[in-house]
This record gives sequence, structure tokens and C-alpha cells, in this order.
Amino acid sequence: MTMWVPQLAEDGIRYRAIAESIAVAIQSGELSAGQKLPPQRRLADRLGVTVGTVTRAYAEAERQGWVVARVGSGTFVRGNEAPSGQDFLASRPVEDGIVDLSLSLPPPHPMRVATLGRVLHEIAEQPEILQRAVEYQPDRGVPAHREQLADWMTRLGMPAEPEPLVVTQGGQHGINLALQALTRPGERIAADVLTYPGLITAASQAHLKVLGVPMDDQGMDMDALARLCVQQPPRLVYVTPDQNNPTGTPLSEARRERLVALARRHDFWIVEDGVQYLPEAERGTPIYRLAPERTLFIFSTSKVLAGGLRIGTLLTPPALRDRLGTTLRAQSWMVPPLMVEAVCRWVACGDSDILLEWLVQELGERQKLARQRLAGYATSGRLHGNNLWLPLPEGLRSAVFVEALTRRGVLVSSAEPFCVGSEPAPQALRLCLSAAPSREVLAQALDTLAQLLAEPPAAPWQTL
Repeated sequence: MTMWVPQLAEDGIRYRAIAESIAVAIQSGELSAGQKLPPQRRLADRLGVTVGTVTRAYAEAERQGWVVARVGSGTFVRGNEAPSGQDFLASRPVEDGIVDLSLSLPPPHPMRVATLGRVLHEIAEQPEILQRAVEYQPDRGVPAHREQLADWMTRLGMPAEPEPLVVTQGGQHGINLALQALTRPGERIAADVLTYPGLITAASQAHLKVLGVPMDDQGMDMDALARLCVQQPPRLVYVTPDQNNPTGTPLSEARRERLVALARRHDFWIVEDGVQYLPEAERGTPIYRLAPERTLFIFSTSKVLAGGLRIGTLLTPPALRDRLGTTLRAQSWMVPPLMVEAVCRWVACGDSDILLEWLVQELGERQKLARQRLAGYATSGRLHGNNLWLPLPEGLRSAVFVEALTRRGVLVSSAEPFCVGSEPAPQALRLCLSAAPSREVLAQALDTLAQLLAEPPAAPWQTL
């Protein structure tokens, strides 16, 4: 295959000219969605520029939304309308009539605003609480707050004591804290070959190499991980054992025990992400209970109460507590105590239990609805999970399908942003069933998706 090489003018800033050429090539169709850009060194040699110039050009093209860089794999074209991998990290405004199923958000409920308003009013009526909220606090959090959050986690089926807890600014902050405390630039970490994009982004910023471990219907392949530990030992392994993001696949009990055994034999840390909430009956044995001395457990209010609260917890082994406190202090000194106080009052008043009961029931109904509307397709996901994984029928390309679905007013995610390593992305979609404003709107979006899936192979959109 002929390598794409831009034609550059003699004058001008070289990196900008390369980035502009990438944009023009994508708009004209010379570069297509999913196509890999040339390796930076090869392109630099062909153009007679430094590798740093090409690196800067690719970074500029990514900033503008034309391409996406995958750690250990390369830089790929997103396409004119393909969603950005960064879109998973924050909500964005959409036009009227568009249903966004690309973001893993909790289903809307008026109780969130009402309860938050009430607890903030309570805080405003107590001068001593307000005074503490404007003062510096311990880096790992106030003991009373840690005690309240540990009690809540225990009630949710995630047993915790106050002393091991570090209060964080959400799950993503927990990931960044763990990476910064446990790794140094250039080291290797491992994760499922399809994993949470926030981990990939955090690892890239920390200059870490992410190694993808194959997975099947029982989760991460432990034989493959064992081989990796011999060939390229990772500093830590990141897992979402109760439901892989994006596929929803849980890690079997046998493989949880095997993971712990490998961690002890090869001396790596385990970062267990439990942010994607499931009822206790649907979760397996927490890995931090199997290996408390080498597991960091991440939890957050984002999928349960509200994402904007930005409050979470990091359950830590004793050997790491001082190091994590120092790391947090270096980043932000502490988590804003006003928001922690609000969350602690929320979980103490009982409204969180009512909201959680509704949430579990609502997600169960949405999962059933999706399976009905997409009957006949090989979907997967947890019974009360936020997401549904949809492998596309043979012959359909996810980048083209996502673009066609976007034109019909439904936003979903392809597998591309979740990919680790050099393996090609599967032709599949992640549907965030929780993000639709109502079941009725979700049903309409699913019907639109099903209609597109049912169109014949000769449909015009399939040749774009």
C-alpha cells in the first residue's frame, strides 16, 4: 500500500502545513475514516523534516479533531463526523432531536437536583460547617468524611474502613493518582485489549506504555497475561472486573484468583475500577478483598449520584497511603471539602438509597428494552449495567455505520477509542442505554439503529 505523503509549500511553518494537509486530505476523501497515518519517522524522512515536527503536526491534527492517537498502535483518521475519543470524558451540547448514546451517564432524575439543593441549604445554615469548608483540610480527607464514605461503600456491598480511604475528585482522578504514585515515565502497564478510554488517556499523559491483554467471555485471558509477565513485565494491571468497559464482560471468579496469584508471583500492582456500578448480587468477589496488600480500588459517585459532584474514593494498601497523600497534595492539596460535605450529607439522609433503588430498576428496564429492539443481534452487557455492546453484522464497518447513524440523529461509540495496542478495532458499537433522557427516547433511538442495521448491503451509506 502506497504511503500517504502531503504536498507542502516551500515556505510556512512546517508542522502547521502538515496538520492542514491532513485535514484537507480527510475532507477530500484522500484519507478515509479508520486509516492509519504513516509512522512519524518514515514521514519525517520522506518530507525532510525532523521527527519532532511530524509529532507536533499529528498532535495539532488530533487537537482539531481530525485524528486519534492510540498508545502503542499509531495515529488514525477519525473521519469527518466520527465522534472524538475525548468525547467520552465530558458531555457536550447537542442539537435538538439528537439522542446521545455515546456517554456513560446516569439516567436523569429530578431527585438529584432537589437533594443537592436541600443539602447545600442545610450547609449554608451552619456557619461552623461553612468555616471548615473554606479552610485547608488533610490531603486524604477529613476523618469524619472518610468514615461516612466508608460506611456508605460498605452498605453498597463494597466493605471499606475509613483509614485506607483517600477522597478523590472522581474516578478519573483516582486513576491518575494511582498511575502517578505507582509508575515512572516509560514503564509498562497492562489492561484488557478493550478498556476504558480514560485509562488510555491518563497513561499517555504519564508517558506509560499500555499493553493490551486478550479477553474472552470470562474476561482477561490469564494465560496471555502470564506470558506477558515473562516477556514484558507490567508495573501494574488495570481491570474493571465486574463489567468490562465497553463490552460488559465480567471477570470470572477463577480468573480473579489467578490474577492475584500472578500479581504476587511477578510483583505487580492491581488497580481495580468499580466506578461502573452494579448491584451487589451481580458483582463478583472484589479483588481488593483477595489481595488487599497490592490492590487499589476506585469508586465514585458519578454513576450513582451525579457526575458533576466529582467526588470519589481510592481504597489503598497501607504501604501506599503516605505516598498517595503526597501525590494528591502535589496535584491539588486536597479535594474541595464543600463538595465532600454535600456528598456525605446526601448519602446519610437516605435519598441516595431511594435514588439507587430507582436507578437499578430503570437500568434493568432499559436493558430489557434494548434486547427486545435488537433481538437477533449478538448483544452483550450486564442486566443492570449502563452499557450494551453490539458487534456489527459481517461486512459492516463501524466508522461508516457511526457516521450514518449520526446523520439520523443518534450518537454512539465505535470500538476505536477503547482499543489498546496494535490489534485492529473490532467492528462493534458501545451503546450507553443510561444516557437517554427517557425510555421512550431510548426506544426511538434503538428503532433507528435497528432500521439502519436492517438495510440491504447496497444501501448508499454503506459505500461511503
